Amino acid sequence: MNPTPLPDAQATEAYGYRLAGTLLASGETGGVVVLLQGPLGAGKTCLVGGLAQALAIGEPITSPTFALAQHYRGQWRNQPRTLVHLDLYRLEQPGAADQFFWEEEESAHEQGALLAVEWPERLSQLPPDAWHLRLYMAAQGRLAVLHSPRGYLQSGSMETSPR
Repeated sequence: MNPTPLPDAQATEAYGYRLAGTLLASGETGGVVVLLQGPLGAGKTCLVGGLAQALAIGEPITSPTFALAQHYRGQWRNQPRTLVHLDLYRLEQPGAADQFFWEEEESAHEQGALLAVEWPERLSQLPPDAWHLRLYMAAQGRLAVLHSPRGYLQSGSMETSPR
């Protein structure tokens, strides 16, 4: 397994942009869930900014740590698409993250939305059809390891033009 090096914020956003094409191509009709793991400051929100760019969302992407969820309207392949950005970091009570997540996941699936979840470690059960992206801190930026619902995926096999 070869992690993808992401030396700076621009590379992380660009990776998110490419990732959006892969994620949305995998879930043409229903919603798609990507679980973002990594320590504080690893670039999870920066990566979501790249997802938003791919969906032509012009507003700034900020961490929803205190709001818990941000919903952004965009488009992909000339179709309206929603990006839902969750941050479960503050939901430490057993069951609180689960209830919140599954309500958002159901709504995202019905809308055909892209659901990006920071701190999925707070969930007692992960959705079996979710993509998993782990960001590691490195001497030169960060490293990304992506797993599709079917296993490891190298960044070279990601779709490069999501729109």
